[in-house]
Amino acid sequence: MMRKCQVLMCEEGTMSENNIILERKGSISIVTIDRPKRLHAFNDVMFDMLENVAARLGESLPRCIILTGSGDRSFSAGFDVQPDNPMVKRIVDAVSTKDIAPARETITRIRRAVDAFVALPVPIIAALNGDAFGGGAELAIRCDLRVMARHAVICFSETKLGLMSDWGGGAALARLIGASRAADLLLTARKVLSDEALSMGLVNRVVDTGTALDEAIKIANLIAENGPHAVRHVLALVRNSRNISYESSLEEEAERAIALIASGECFHGVSAFLEKRKPEFPDV
Repeated sequence: MMRKCQVLMCEEGTMSENNIILERKGSISIVTIDRPKRLHAFNDVMFDMLENVAARLGESLPRCIILTGSGDRSFSAGFDVQPDNPMVKRIVDAVSTKDIAPARETITRIRRAVDAFVALPVPIIAALNGDAFGGGAELAIRCDLRVMARHAVICFSETKLGLMSDWGGGAALARLIGASRAADLLLTARKVLSDEALSMGLVNRVVDTGTALDEAIKIANLIAENGPHAVRHVLALVRNSRNISYESSLEEEAERAIALIASGECFHGVSAFLEKRKPEFPDV
């Protein structure tokens, strides 16, 4: 059964045009950015909502999370640069007064929301249903896996605006595809089509238009069938490997493998294998 939770309502009880929709489908949660009039760009309200979603997911963790945009046109255009976004005024203030405090406040706000979401200790799959530009591309890169619709485009477009990555995507991109390739995409701000994105390891799958979410759900279901303790340990190992030495990562792997065995989760998997049946792992 699919359970839906709209994260924000207007005071009058009608739906706001700034929406992030949280759905639960069995052991999988689907987070949909739904602001089509602005190509799912984020303003101050949207960052509040993303942080709210992260908190709700943290209260009752699914086995896997999918992040996508509504429709087929856009995954997310990133930061909303229109004047009606209050965050834009803070940037203007920083420029006009040559005071870094408003700029620091803005970037800190962005990172708090994005960091809270991508730090959730379960796999997060970005289903790129459409174009991912600027911060939208960064948000996708900070997820653990990416499925990309064939027609979609990824573009780290910030330098065209005299800006740079500030959602954490620049650092994440260099670790994902290497410093040289990351420099190419970040410095040129060129558009990357799906075939190139796949060839350089920017995404994990390329699928037909309209099927990115379906493919992400298939992957999420495969993950959800596995031992949740095992998945979380493996995920933490992979995430931590970006920040520590190879030797430290080897040591962490051994310690996590020991802790996983001690949890007893393997009894469910091994017994199911011996009995030639599908394992049923209890939730963490």
